[in-house]
Amino acid sequence: MVVTAHMDADEVHAVLAALTDAGCRAWIGGGWGVDALVGHQTRTHRDLDLAIAAEQEAAALSALGRLGYVVETDWRPVRVEVAADGRGRVDLHPLTFDEAGDGHQAGLDGGSFRWPKGCFTTGTIAGRRVDCISVNQQLLFHSGYEPRDVDRADLAWLHRLAARPAPGDERRP
Repeated sequence: MVVTAHMDADEVHAVLAALTDAGCRAWIGGGWGVDALVGHQTRTHRDLDLAIAAEQEAAALSALGRLGYVVETDWRPVRVEVAADGRGRVDLHPLTFDEAGDGHQAGLDGGSFRWPKGCFTTGTIAGRRVDCISVNQQLLFHSGYEPRDVDRADLAWLHRLAARPAPGDERRP
């Protein structure tokens, strides 16, 4: 399948609504996750990266299928990417949650990535509140590889956000 569209904010909200209607919770990562933390769109996006509970993966894929998305890359249990021509791509990252609320994602090498409970936060896309991944977790995920231009742009925003004083912090930048 050749997917020619970029993911726009309306499509992000359509995907999130379909997942919510199917009883699936999703946290936005990647470029759209950075934009959610910033509070506005900073660049165009090829896809929408979502962390979901592994036990909701089938329901999520079914919901996305109703929107016209079909599996394009299947590296389960690590990730599965679906695409819809004219709409874009959604990259699902299934997490298994432990009793403490930490998420664990399988790695391609047989290991796993830890998503600490505190990394799940909220942001804003096109004026709507969304669940997303924290600045620190995004910085962690942007390490360990040679960044592309879009990654460098995301990292610049993340570093700006990380340098901001926390709410209630009396220090001035």
